[in-house]
Amino acid sequence: MYVGTQVGARDDDDYRVFAQLGLKHICADPPGAPSSWKLEDLERHRDKIESFGLILDMIQLPLPSQPIEKASYPDILLKGPDRDRQIDAVCRLIEETAKAGIPSVKYNLNLIGIPRTQMEPGRGGSLNEAFRWDKADQQAEPGLAGVLSEDENWERIDYFLERVVPVAESNKVRLACHPHDPYTPPGYKGVTRVLGTVEGLKKFVLMRESPYHGLNFCQGSIGEMLDNPGQEIDDIIRWFGTRGKIFNVHFRNIAGGKLSFMETFPDEGDMDMVRSLKVYKEVGYRYMIMPDHVPTISGRDPTGVAFAFCYGYIAALLEAMK
Repeated sequence: MYVGTQVGARDDDDYRVFAQLGLKHICADPPGAPSSWKLEDLERHRDKIESFGLILDMIQLPLPSQPIEKASYPDILLKGPDRDRQIDAVCRLIEETAKAGIPSVKYNLNLIGIPRTQMEPGRGGSLNEAFRWDKADQQAEPGLAGVLSEDENWERIDYFLERVVPVAESNKVRLACHPHDPYTPPGYKGVTRVLGTVEGLKKFVLMRESPYHGLNFCQGSIGEMLDNPGQEIDDIIRWFGTRGKIFNVHFRNIAGGKLSFMETFPDEGDMDMVRSLKVYKEVGYRYMIMPDHVPTISGRDPTGVAFAFCYGYIAALLEAMK
């Protein structure tokens, strides 16, 4: 278990900063559109990462957190005419990821993106992302995905997993799927999202069972599914962790819970992140612990400073648990 990051490097100095801050393991993508990546692109990218003394733990498959309208391979979830060809392309990328020596990939099965309402003031006047159901457009029209039932959503996910999980297993590449963020009531924007509840995530990881099929376990997103995140989260970590289904951790906190929350720094939300980290250790989790979203703060480099705070916080907790 070690500190990691998925923050995109703005230039080579960011890679140097990661190394100087003590981060060795990162999730970082090669240049260009994911649908264009070939083996030589992955190898060149890996070599560059390693030239800074870093280790490339993970890349992102071309299945993003953005709405399906922005996806490289939309037909996978839209059940479009190119679905099989696009799934084949994902399978080839997994095979080439293995050849490049990259042990894991993260991905999303997302149709409507990450709904949020107006940003809210946080600690010291920071601006924090939030979602308040009573302030959302509850009658928002469906997008490209149209109206999608729970059963149809599961059918499309299972079709994808049936094809992709065996390829990941045979190539020993861990597939880390991100939960839907946040939980939204059935039918919001036409879609009943099935990975926005704990029960849905449990069903998901047990479909097409494999030690290479699991979660990009976003603690913030899972907290957003719960009535009482501070009391409920640790047993959820135990359920997935004891089954070996956590392949990456987004170590993010929130104030609030289901249908009404604000994102926070890890040390100030409603979940006891110190206690949670002890649970990750208890269940034998052994991969990256990384910040995910951070509040928008003041200063000349708000993103760099906010994430540096989170890296230091995680590193200190890990050191204290030795």
